[in-house]
Amino acid sequence: MNTRQPDAIAIAGAGLLGRLLAWRLLRTGARVTLYEAGPLSPSPAAAFTAAGMISPLSEAVVSEYAVYEMGLFALQQWPQWLSELRHPPLTPLFSQRGSLVVAHPQDLSELQQFAQELQFVLRKQQGYRWIRRDEIRELEPDLHDNFQDGLLLKDEGHIDNRQLLDVLLNEIRERGGECIEHCPVTVSAHTVTTATDRKHYDLVIDCRGMGAKSPVNKLRGVRGETLHVETREVTLQRPVRLMHPRYQLYIVPKPGHRFIIGATQIESEDRSPVTLQSSLELSSALYTLSPAFAEARILELGVNLRPAFMDNMPRVDHQPGLIRANGLFRHGFLLAPAVVSYVLACIQNTQDKPFQAILTAH
Repeated sequence: MNTRQPDAIAIAGAGLLGRLLAWRLLRTGARVTLYEAGPLSPSPAAAFTAAGMISPLSEAVVSEYAVYEMGLFALQQWPQWLSELRHPPLTPLFSQRGSLVVAHPQDLSELQQFAQELQFVLRKQQGYRWIRRDEIRELEPDLHDNFQDGLLLKDEGHIDNRQLLDVLLNEIRERGGECIEHCPVTVSAHTVTTATDRKHYDLVIDCRGMGAKSPVNKLRGVRGETLHVETREVTLQRPVRLMHPRYQLYIVPKPGHRFIIGATQIESEDRSPVTLQSSLELSSALYTLSPAFAEARILELGVNLRPAFMDNMPRVDHQPGLIRANGLFRHGFLLAPAVVSYVLACIQNTQDKPFQAILTAH
């Protein structure tokens, strides 16, 4: 059953969910106002400091099976959505060359354990395969030559997250969306309240991430730390994960000879700068991936909080005049297509509402 879509829609929070929803709704003819508590560019959202990996298999061994299912959906949906941009950038926003999981010989048991857990979760070997040293060298010749074995997760991808946020903002503005920055708000059904005004809409969508935290919803922040470096001495074609007894480090190539490295996940809502210990661990692990990183220039040490509920699963609450979408944890780009598609289906009241059972199971 379809009913008339709301005309005037307010979206609180201009992170990844907010921008995607604003863009998709403007394409349907809705009038959209997008509110952001901080600046619109650079964005303070978790999506800005994220690595932008679309990695359902990598996450399958440490997450709910539903995360894997929504991740497979993301691998299909991102290319489709990005093909619909009016003004795509010159450099591709999405790359799908798989991802590579490796371990140093002394840590091979960690890689074998990862493969066993992946096979247990998926019930059969699909979407990944073992590769040996020669193929590792062929795929990623700049990696250290002591990697003897690896797993190629052949369908995984990654997104140029920062460029995407800018492109979405430009698309929203070009389509007539009203974007209001430096404007913290509170929300209720049909209503957005700022420091100086109260405005009414046909529908309000709350995508504020940590800005929506309250004692009632039990939302929490999970600290993530990233290292950004630049070097022309190393080229990577795909994300690489390094298995280690203490952590799983990932490195993701970005345009302009840049790389983003991360591993830390800390149960803390502390936004203070990266600790010396975290910096040393990230840097030393990066060096063991390729000694050529020794001369890389450190551009940034990033810290942000990922909004998460206690089960680390996303959640959508829908009532007349108000939709709340939150809790993407560290899976923002992996889960956003599923969450956005479900919210749009709720707004348009379509019979098929993808991932409804998962996103409303609370």
